[in-house]
This record gives sequence, C-alpha cells and structure tokens, in this order.
Amino acid sequence: MAKYRPTPNAPHLTRIVLGASIALTAGIAAPAAFADSHPPLSAPPAESVNTPKSASPAKTPLEIQAEKLPKVSAAQVLELAAKQIGIRENAQGGGTKFHDWYMSSSRAKETVARDGGSVRAYANAPWCAMFVSWIGEQAGIRPTMGWDAYTVTHAKWFKANKHWGQTPKPGAVVYFDWNGSKNLDAIDHVGFVKKDNGDGTITTIEGNTGVGRVEQRVRPKSQVVGYGYPVYAG
Repeated sequence: MAKYRPTPNAPHLTRIVLGASIALTAGIAAPAAFADSHPPLSAPPAESVNTPKSASPAKTPLEIQAEKLPKVSAAQVLELAAKQIGIRENAQGGGTKFHDWYMSSSRAKETVARDGGSVRAYANAPWCAMFVSWIGEQAGIRPTMGWDAYTVTHAKWFKANKHWGQTPKPGAVVYFDWNGSKNLDAIDHVGFVKKDNGDGTITTIEGNTGVGRVEQRVRPKSQVVGYGYPVYAG
C-alpha cells in the first residue's frame, strides 16, 4: 500500500508505491473529527433498567441518521461501484474524479487541519479510501458510509459507531492489512465486499488497486482486518 505523511513543512508528498492506503499522520485524531453531518461517536443511549427484555435494542447513531437519508440497498451501492471499474489514475498517481471530488469537499479541509499538509497534496495521493467515500456521497448515504482519505481513521469511525465486525456482508467496507493482523492502525487498503465466496476468500470492488485502477478482485479473508457496515435498506 502506498502510505504518505504530509506535514505543514512538507507540502510535496513522497509516494511509495506499495498499494492503495494513505497515512496522513503519526498522531491520529479521534474519530470525532468528522464533520457535523455525521452522527456523534458516543455510545447509543443505555437501556433503562426497567426496559422489558422483549423490547427492541436501542438504535445506533448510524441507524438513527439513516432514517433521514434515502433508502439505498447494498446491491445498489455495489452496482454503482461496479460501474467505476476500469477508471485509472494518471502517470502521477492521481487525476481521477475521486481525487477531484475529495479535494473540493469540506472533508479535505478538515483532514488537512487534522494532519497537516495542503489540500493540493491529495491531487496525486493514494485513493482507495477516496473511492469508498465518493461512492457513499454519490449514493446519498455518506453520513452512514463515512468519508476520509485515511483508511485507519475511516475504520476507527465505523468501530466507534458500533458498526464494525468480522462478517463479510455484501456492501460492507472491507479493510486489509497485507501482513494479516487485526490491528486497525496497520490497515493498508480498503474496498467493498461483493460476496463471500465460501472458500476463505471474498470478491471485492476496490479503487487504486492493481496498476492504479478500480477493479474487481478476489482476496483471502486472512488479510482482512475487519469490516465496516454502512446502514442499508432491506
């Protein structure tokens, strides 16, 4: 995975071509740095001690947020992601519509404030997380998909919102560590789960993979750190 670390004193990035993740900072801010369009990261309200056991469990912040959003299924998100297959970066490692969108978003300014560097630094940055974020934006469910250019922060946002697990559901956001750890700080890459193949592998749709394209791939589950679960209809 390609990881880079812009700082206020180093606006020009050094790109180490190892894959598709982006590491922007040594000291990662708490997930609460997300824009106010995202739900708070506090735990959902505790059940009253007098609540009958048969009562429905309290909704998570993401589930509450989803009530205000369009009803979008996992299949629709995967269809949108599949339509991007073949899009590729330029010779400098950037130039995609995913880069352009992220650089124009308010989130880019927030992540620069958090991590240093400049918005221009994203122009040729590794873009796997930008691809996932762009899909959420285009589908109209960004508040439950999350958005960031740094895979680690994105994964920690899902976990803080209690939408994190180890089951490869279709439409889940899948995070990889090529060394096979379960350490969120070691995440190298991110994409979408298309299906569990039932043989120890998953089929995925990912940005910035292979030679810098959106591709459908088959990955071993042994390289998966975990899965983030957007809120889907149906």
